[in-house]
Order: sequence, then C-alpha cells, then structure tokens
Amino acid sequence: MQAISSTFRGHKLVGTTGRRTGRPSQARALRVYAAANEVTLLDYGAGNVRSVRNALHALGYTVHDVTDPRDILKAEKLIFPGVGSYGSAMDVLKSRGYVEPLREYLLGTDKAFFGVCLGMQLLFEGSEENGGVEGLGVIPGQVTSFPTDDVALPVPHMGWNGVKLTKPNGVFDVLRNQHVYFVHSFHASPNDENEDWVAATCNYGRDFVAAVSKDNKFATQFHPEKSGVVGISLLRKFLQQIDGVGATHDDEQQLELVGIYKEAPEGAADRLAKRVIACLDVRSNDQGDLVVTKGDQYDVREATEENEVRNLGKPVELAGRYFQEGADEVTFLNITGFRDFPLGDMPMLEVLRATSEKVFVPLTVGGGIRDFTDSRGRSYSSLEVAAEYFRSGADKVSIGSDAVFAAEEYLRTGVKTGKTSIEQISTVYGKQAVVISVDPKRVYEKSPDDTPNKTLKASVTGPNGEEYVWYQCTVKGGRETRPIGAYELATACEALGAGEILLNCIDKDGSNNGFELDLVKMVKEGVRIPVIASSGAGAPEHFTEVFNSTDCSAALAAGIFHRREVPVGAVKEELVAQEIPTRW
Repeated sequence: MQAISSTFRGHKLVGTTGRRTGRPSQARALRVYAAANEVTLLDYGAGNVRSVRNALHALGYTVHDVTDPRDILKAEKLIFPGVGSYGSAMDVLKSRGYVEPLREYLLGTDKAFFGVCLGMQLLFEGSEENGGVEGLGVIPGQVTSFPTDDVALPVPHMGWNGVKLTKPNGVFDVLRNQHVYFVHSFHASPNDENEDWVAATCNYGRDFVAAVSKDNKFATQFHPEKSGVVGISLLRKFLQQIDGVGATHDDEQQLELVGIYKEAPEGAADRLAKRVIACLDVRSNDQGDLVVTKGDQYDVREATEENEVRNLGKPVELAGRYFQEGADEVTFLNITGFRDFPLGDMPMLEVLRATSEKVFVPLTVGGGIRDFTDSRGRSYSSLEVAAEYFRSGADKVSIGSDAVFAAEEYLRTGVKTGKTSIEQISTVYGKQAVVISVDPKRVYEKSPDDTPNKTLKASVTGPNGEEYVWYQCTVKGGRETRPIGAYELATACEALGAGEILLNCIDKDGSNNGFELDLVKMVKEGVRIPVIASSGAGAPEHFTEVFNSTDCSAALAAGIFHRREVPVGAVKEELVAQEIPTRW
C-alpha cells in the first residue's frame, strides 16, 4: 500500500491506497487488510451520503451499496447514514423491504453496525415527528422535538457541540473535550430503560442522547463525516476495533490516520460553538471557467479597461485550504445560478463532488434553487434540483430569489401550498437542509408609518436626515428590489419550513468595516432558527462584535479569507481570547 499524506492545521494525515509498492511489510499489510476492507452502505436516497462514502474511501475502505434486502444480512460491517424526516425514512425502508432484515441484523447478529444522525434515531421505538411514526424498536425510548419557545436556543440544534461520555468506550474516547457537528430538530432522551445503550450525551437546554453503543452496534446523533478530523478519527477507531487491525501490522502508518487531531483542554467543548464560515462566491469568468470571485456591493468585475471578472482562486483548492485552516463550514454561492439551468452539464456539480472528497465539514450550495423548464420543454422541480446538489456532496442548499417570491405569496394569502421550494425540500430532507439567503439594502424613512415593513431607529441617520431604516429585499443577485423587508421575509420563510437564515447586506458588502449589527439583531429577535451574519467583516474583532451584540449562531466572510488578509485561524484565536465558544 502507498501512503497518502496531507495536513490539517499542522497535523499529518496519512491514509492509504490499494497500490502495491513491492516492499515486504506493505505487502503483508495489504494481505491482512484485504479481507476486511469492505463496508456495506445503506443509502436509502435521502441527503448527502457522498460524504460518508468519501470518508470511508479516505480510510482505505471500499463501499458496497445495499440494493436488495438480502444485502443487509450479507453485510459484515453496515453503515446507515440518515438525514431528513423520520416518517419519510421509514416509508422508504418499508417500501424497499429493508425493515425486517435491518431489525434481524441489529437484534439477531453480532455483526458491526454504525448509524449516523437519523440512522441513530430510527433505532428507537418511534418519533413524534410527522404526527407519530413507529421506529425499528431496537432501543427503548421515543424521539421528541426540541422546544421552540426558548429564544436563546435556536432550533434546529445546528453546529459544533461537545459531548459527555457516560461509559468507557474505545471508539468514543476520541470525543473527549472535542466539538462534533450536530444538525437536528428532534432528539432522544436518556432514561433508565436505555441506560445500557447510551454512550454519550450532549446538552442543548437539556441532556439528549449523542451516541449509543452495545456490543458491535454503534450510532451517533452527530455527523462524524462532517466533524472534521475528530469525526474521521472516530470512524477509523470503529472500523479498526471491528477489524481487529492496526496495532498488529508491521507498518501502522499504512493503515492509521496519524496525529489527525490535537488534544483540547478540559472544558474546551462544554457548549455549542459559534461557527466561522468561509464563503466562496463562484461564477464563470469570461473564458467559461468557474472561479471564486468577490464583489463590492455585488459588483464582481475589476475596475480596468478589460472589465474582467475578479478571480481570487479555484473553488476546490480554496475550500480545501479553509478546511485545513479550521473553517467550521464552507458555503458555495453560484452567483450566476439565477441565469443558468443548474442541472445539465454544470461544472458546479463537479466542484461539489471534488470538494466533498477532501473537505469533511458541512457544505452549503446556493444559486438556481427553483423550478425550471429546460430548452427542450422538460420541467424540473426545485426538489429535483436540490436532490442533485445533495447527491453531489452538499449538506444544505441556500435559496435566494425563489424564497422572496414564496414569502411574498405566503404573506399575501396566509396559505402553505406545499409547492414552494422551501416546503418541498424541507419536507423530504428536513428543515435543517434549507438555508434562506437574504440580500437586503437599507431604505431610510422619516417615520415608521411610511412603510408597512418593520423599521429600526437608525444608528446613523439617512442622507436627508431620516431617523428610521428598514431593509428591502432584492432578487436576481441584488439587481431588482422587492417590496418585502428582510424581517418579514425571515419570519415567513421560517413558517414555510426553512431551517437557517443567511443574512447579507448589500450596503456592507466589501466594506470591511464590520457587520450590519442592527439588521442581524432585528432578524435574530424575530425568528427561532439559526441566523448567519454576513457582509462587512474586515478584522477578527468584527466576529467578536457580532456574536456579542446579536447572539447570532454563525458569521461568514469571503474576501478577507481569500486574500489572506485575515486567516480563519486568526478569527478563532480572537474568539478564544474573548471567551466566545469556538471549535478548536
């Protein structure tokens, strides 16, 4: 086997390929490993399973997909990742005849199993989601929703949180004092009946089950494949323990991920961390290549005679760099998506696929998430567009212009039709998969009575001495204004099923003088879902300022990261120094 080396925040990461090098020790390692290096993946078609597949490949494993109920009982190591709604998942499992073989595998064999997120929740007796759904009944207990009446705890529980180990476990020991990535609105509670299963808990206003294990059966509420080096190390530990390999090999470095995470001090992961997100605005340049660009108030062309698109790098390379620097998430915004049909032969899908092979934190993609009709007259729903993004490696999709039109119609009629992009996608994939990208600009008024939209007392008066301001939404990349305000848009989209708000501000874009705090605070106070602050970051202190002033869940930047004016690590160091919870 030949070692593959890369680095993550200065730590060496060593994986393997299946190619022989001719050295005796490596040949012996290959023979020992070949019998055990296949895992079976139960992919029922919901959400981003590509990342789990890529994580397993990075660990040197081949993946066999379940295509028939008999494949489940044939498996020696079964991985079951799940996202989306409980009811939809159980419906698919039943329709494909997977329920009984899966129960037999879990209850009647000692073979290895690892469930992820919904793949853990389905092990319980049932869930109150979708009006009450029966689960697999392996673990005692019901899955229930987080309360939505606590303004300090947005739902979904989304981001990097720490866990508390409840019993010794060689697999989960790597989680001590480390953050891992959660994204869910429902949870299972620890109790006396499931005590022998619960391996770790997490606190989000209350203790809930973060991980379970019994014999060779393991599952986590969090996503190891999205938890950076800690999550990859956890999967490695599971597979290594099941296979009984690693320490007995002549050359352990051929089969181990070496030094992939650093020990964190006690208490470093005792609560939900604030997220630092790197955003890549991606568009085609004049030669037709996808490049990362950055505008000033959404103008991405250079002020030169050629007027070319500003080129700040290649998307996959930059995303990989941000992962190595410690970004908590990476967001791609395809800023020409409102003009281009997003399916077809679209390079953006290849960017996602390539990025997900090397970036093991959450990926969001936006641009063109709406219903389409192509040149041949074939129609595609926004759900089909989103599904292609998820299959290509995205964990969340960001909806822009289409959300504005949906919110306006909902506020006008008060009716949820079930046909909007927000409703379609959240119903199948869960609301945590739907991000609303808001592109507002300031409008000053002399009196709050001059607009039906929510106004604020302006911190800086308008050009004609106006004392009030509201934030008018735009569509089509900021080129057209709409009558709806950002506050009204956010509350309407939450009601339609969105799980997160990405809050930009055209007036602040490219300014580097700080986030639009009044806007972020206003929207944050109006919704119970997480809010991401965007536009205006120019220094690490701006992240501290927006977190302390608005209690938003995350803050996003682009140009300062691309140009290396402010490294991601410098932002993290600032947050640690100011005692703001952050992922190490």
